[in-house]
Amino acid sequence: MRIRVIAALTCAAGLLLTGTAHAYPIKDEALTKNSLYSAGALAETECAEKPVKDGDRTSVKKYLLGILDCLNTSWQAHLEGAGLEFTKPVVKIYSKGPTRFCGSEIGKDWESYHCPQSRTIIIQLPKYVLEDTGDLYLFHLMNEIYTYHVLDLVGIGEAYRDAPYRNKTEMNEQVRRHSLQAECLAGAFLKSVWSSLDRPVSNWNHLLKVAKERGDVNGGDRVYGKSGNVAYWIKRGYTTGDPASCNTWTASASKVA
Repeated sequence: MRIRVIAALTCAAGLLLTGTAHAYPIKDEALTKNSLYSAGALAETECAEKPVKDGDRTSVKKYLLGILDCLNTSWQAHLEGAGLEFTKPVVKIYSKGPTRFCGSEIGKDWESYHCPQSRTIIIQLPKYVLEDTGDLYLFHLMNEIYTYHVLDLVGIGEAYRDAPYRNKTEMNEQVRRHSLQAECLAGAFLKSVWSSLDRPVSNWNHLLKVAKERGDVNGGDRVYGKSGNVAYWIKRGYTTGDPASCNTWTASASKVA
């Protein structure tokens, strides 16, 4: 269950791809030399997790909104401290969300989406998301989708959507670079608040284990990355706490395969 849920989060990266034939690899400095990479590591901050109970949708919603507050506080200080724009995203949490969002049909089986045009995040809480709430999954649910908002604020999201590609192989690699960058930034934020979470190391190890199990499925579209690479980028962000280490756009092809 956890594997499928986290994979659905990353799907948000590939909703709005455009592009035409052009030279490759990527040379757009909005992607490769973005100001985000020179802003330094995220400052260590406190994030008090709200109590949550299995099966209790109300407590889960309050928990997620608490994590949202932590994300807003941390990223606002980080971006504005570097002279970059910050605005809070609009966040809507549903028991049963819409089947159309951001101008596209999204079906019923989803957990979160981000719409760059309206800077809106939506999260759906079906029953299976409310199970086993004691691990880091709920934290990661809000943390990862929020990073797409950050990537849009600094211009990476727009540059990614405008990036040219010659064929489906190149398009899918760009999707992976974008989604793996989000994984890495989520790891960096987790590092910045880890000491305040009062979490056992086993929770972090469990998150990595899940990441290793939820990469691209053999025979399916190559849009998430190999399981080892998904775990690599989350761990890389967590180890450094610095968005500069999350520059997937200049990483070797093997690291985003």
